[in-house]
Amino acid sequence: MTAPSNVIVRSAQPEDCGAIFNLIQALAEYEKLEDAVTGDASTLKEHLFGSQINSQRYAEAIIAESEGQAVGFALFFHNYSTFLTKPGIYLEDIFVLPQYRRQGIGKQLLIQVAQIALERNCGRLEWSVLDWNEPAQAFYRRMGADILDEWRICRVTGAALSKLGQE
Repeated sequence: MTAPSNVIVRSAQPEDCGAIFNLIQALAEYEKLEDAVTGDASTLKEHLFGSQINSQRYAEAIIAESEGQAVGFALFFHNYSTFLTKPGIYLEDIFVLPQYRRQGIGKQLLIQVAQIALERNCGRLEWSVLDWNEPAQAFYRRMGADILDEWRICRVTGAALSKLGQE
């Protein structure tokens, strides 16, 4: 399935950060994780595009628009494979508003991130998917992804991160 002709997928620009943050909130609602969203659009903008104080960019994003409205996004950043000795891309989030799904927009977003990985000579593209999200898992398998059951995500945040960093 291909995206409707009125859908444009493009690199995000600083003025898109409010719309992207709204999509992040919609993603959190879909995943029943609204309380986990503690950031804001201005911090997102700083991390995607740098600031006057810190020019460091921590992540990149692409956005899908239909008739001028943001309907989906993908946010990603580089990681590194020591085994491949190559950079990779980690897809932090990919999301399309429910009313725009099954139109090829998610596929178009994923393809564009894969093209970026290839242009940058990356060895792999990887991401995580929630165990209950069967529709997403089926979509990713159709796109050629392997879901690695033998791997588990490890995460340290908040007070545990502070404690670990002060050991």
